[in-house]
Amino acid sequence: MKRNQVSMSHVFSRVAGAVLLPKKMLRALPCLLLAGCVSQTPEHAVHEQFEEQLPEHQLADFLLTDCGNIWSLTGQAFDTNPLFWLRSMDCAGRLAPAEARAEARVWPDDTWQDAFKRGILLSSAKITPLERRENITRLDVLSPQIPAPVRPLYQLWRDGQTSQLQLAEERGRYGKLQQSTDAELDTLRQQQQFLREQLDTTTRKLENLTDIERRLSSRKPAGNDLPDSARPARTETKQEDAKP
Repeated sequence: MKRNQVSMSHVFSRVAGAVLLPKKMLRALPCLLLAGCVSQTPEHAVHEQFEEQLPEHQLADFLLTDCGNIWSLTGQAFDTNPLFWLRSMDCAGRLAPAEARAEARVWPDDTWQDAFKRGILLSSAKITPLERRENITRLDVLSPQIPAPVRPLYQLWRDGQTSQLQLAEERGRYGKLQQSTDAELDTLRQQQQFLREQLDTTTRKLENLTDIERRLSSRKPAGNDLPDSARPARTETKQEDAKP
């Protein structure tokens, strides 16, 4: 407040001196009066406002934590820290499927922490859709115990697992559809081959019949070439008709 008073007196002294200035300088008088009325915020107040925006609790970052030691860290400080679980997911993704399965067998599914660790490890172990669904179902039972800071990360992880299940189901349906389509195509190919063979057989039969008919036609004698014995006795018939 004292600093504000000093600033105000300084402003008024400048205003009093401005009375003796030329008329051109008097135009700045309203601006000077307004400037004197503006209160100056102390620097400590600015710092206090900035400090109020900072989070009250700082979280430990596990970005540099060795993946070989991440699974041995237990306790509330780790269980409630989403950065710890994020680092656990990163480390699980770097394990080979066999190593991830071996590490997952160490953790039971009695608590949400152990079940979550087990689910994270198995999700990177190329498990079957049935195993993935069992992990999700078990964690759904224990999910009400998950702390609020970890819940958003858990929900994202669960959504990813659900998406992989849906993808596996779509692949299964596509595989069945492809098998059914392939079977239908094979049936159509067999029917086409059968009809082609039938057509070839019918064509050969027609060609044989045509050849036989042509041969018979070539062997049939003409009417002028008939022998005399086959001709009717026209003269005898006329003589009998002439008798009284």
